[in-house]
Amino acid sequence: MAGRINDDDVKAVRDAVPIDAVVSEYLQLRNAGGGNLKGLCPFHDEKSPSFHVSPAKGLYHCFGCQEGGDTVDFIMKLDHLSFAETIERLASQAGITLRYEEGGYTPGRQQGERTRLVEAHKAAAQFYVEQLDGPEAEIARKFLAERGFDQAAAQHFGVGYSPAGWDHLTRFLRGRGFSDQELVLSGLSQEGRRGPIDRFRGRLMWPIRDIAGEVVGFGARKLRDDDNGPKYLNTPETPLYRKSQVLYGIDLAKKEIAKTNRAVVVEGYTDVMACHLAGVTTAIATCGTSFGEGHIKILRRLLMDNAGSEVVFTFDGDAAGQKAALRAFEDDQKFAAETSIAITPGGMDPCDLRLAKGDAAVADLVEARTPLFEFALRHVVSRHNLDTTVGRAAALDEAAPIVANIKNSSIQHESAVQLAGMLGILDTQFVVRRVSQLARWARERGRDGGPDQGRQQHRGRPPAAEQARPAPGPRGPALNLRSPAHRVERELLKLALQRPDLVSPAFDAYGADEFTAPPYTVVRQCIEDAGGTAAGAHDSAYVPRVREAAPDDTVRAMVTELAVEPLHTRRDPDEAYAGVQLVAVRLAAVNHRVTEIRGTLQRLGPRADPEHLAAVQNELWVLQQYGQSLRERGYAAL
Repeated sequence: MAGRINDDDVKAVRDAVPIDAVVSEYLQLRNAGGGNLKGLCPFHDEKSPSFHVSPAKGLYHCFGCQEGGDTVDFIMKLDHLSFAETIERLASQAGITLRYEEGGYTPGRQQGERTRLVEAHKAAAQFYVEQLDGPEAEIARKFLAERGFDQAAAQHFGVGYSPAGWDHLTRFLRGRGFSDQELVLSGLSQEGRRGPIDRFRGRLMWPIRDIAGEVVGFGARKLRDDDNGPKYLNTPETPLYRKSQVLYGIDLAKKEIAKTNRAVVVEGYTDVMACHLAGVTTAIATCGTSFGEGHIKILRRLLMDNAGSEVVFTFDGDAAGQKAALRAFEDDQKFAAETSIAITPGGMDPCDLRLAKGDAAVADLVEARTPLFEFALRHVVSRHNLDTTVGRAAALDEAAPIVANIKNSSIQHESAVQLAGMLGILDTQFVVRRVSQLARWARERGRDGGPDQGRQQHRGRPPAAEQARPAPGPRGPALNLRSPAHRVERELLKLALQRPDLVSPAFDAYGADEFTAPPYTVVRQCIEDAGGTAAGAHDSAYVPRVREAAPDDTVRAMVTELAVEPLHTRRDPDEAYAGVQLVAVRLAAVNHRVTEIRGTLQRLGPRADPEHLAAVQNELWVLQQYGQSLRERGYAAL
């Protein structure tokens, strides 16, 4: 049984790895105000950012799907790791050596499965790199040189070589403490007649890394004529590697993609290398599969669905390239980004283009891109006989919806005029009106499908992302957030969690009866159990303590949500703003009690016990005076 990680080490790991640094490995974050950041949620598909990160609190929360937690929760949920595996990964990144209780620590026995497979791939990648310098790898070095890649380029991309023997890597990894079962499970080895043998033999090796930079698989290129295998051989599907969810080069390109709001999709490993070396450092490629839904999700999180972002596909100009481009256009509606196509001249891929014409030609190729809808438009029109009235009408029927789907209205109008010219229809306004009508119908259908449909309203069909969206998690008891009392209670609790220094010590004197929403009453009790705002004013562990005090996951999620949700003020909150919230909650509680007492007096009637009646009337008078004082003097009356 695995040893338990020392509690002090767990705390050290949590403190050492900022949550914004971890989340930024997976998606682009931008300023959300109040010291918070926001981005597109990685746990569900959405059109506008509702995923908030609070670096100061070390927490995240999505206001769309209600996922939330701290750094450890984020990694556990997104990468499907156990708690121990997550702590081990973060500790490795932070350079922290973990201590294990209950009998010490044996790495080969006690690390989680995924962590072990990642370590095996890391060791394999280094092994392949070292083999590239050996005599046997001369053929691999020659292959690289012929394509314009020197030793520095190979090192930058981690390119290596797998020896031609049966079990060189298998024996090496066994020596590092990995079991045969782990090697087969990882896809690095496969079962032979006498035990595991190397999966990749005598090939040029590219490490495939996930967006966090961990090696999860390999792409292997055949080098010898006597190799009967396919030209390219990839790692099979494993617990680490899903080809539909990885993009080669994403670890190198992600920062530039987020910075420039552009991604360039190429077709192979050498094309990615050529583009990066030519200065197109946003290039990425799929790994042995067509560009699809999983790849789109990765790019959308980096591009933030910014209206000015762009995805550029590069394809050969042959029939296969045109088919691939049209397949990409089918997925165009899943992007908020504009999509473009760059057709390589003479059937050359970016690698060949760089060899033949240099780095500048590769950069020029991307800059000379054409909108993907325009490419698709020309392809559709070319299938019809435009010399006949019937042919022109059929072409218009098929092409007009493509133009109607263009979200930019000015480009849409120009494209409608251009379509009329392509079809040879002299009545340009007829085509413009036809396109406008289709666009209007699509928008109306989008509105019928619900609010905030984003770009897909323009396409006139329900967004696939919305159809696939999972049901939100538990939200706790229903709250009437339109209630003024509930709104101000929520704002005060947010201040108590985010800026305890502004509401302390007054908040700690508030009773449970001053919060009318049951969930808020429980959160207020959690704050008290964690030492109150007075203890949290200068304590970085304050919010984690409040979360630990929560009686269940529902309340814990609400604490996270309140700790991350932006405050309803356009400027930095100060004591005056906090005072307004404190007074509003107290005044609401006083008014509520006044209403209760008036009801009591009405029930007592004229025959009530005089002493009891006087006591109730006195309480009413005191509360009315206090309420008046709160309204006139504000915070000073608390």
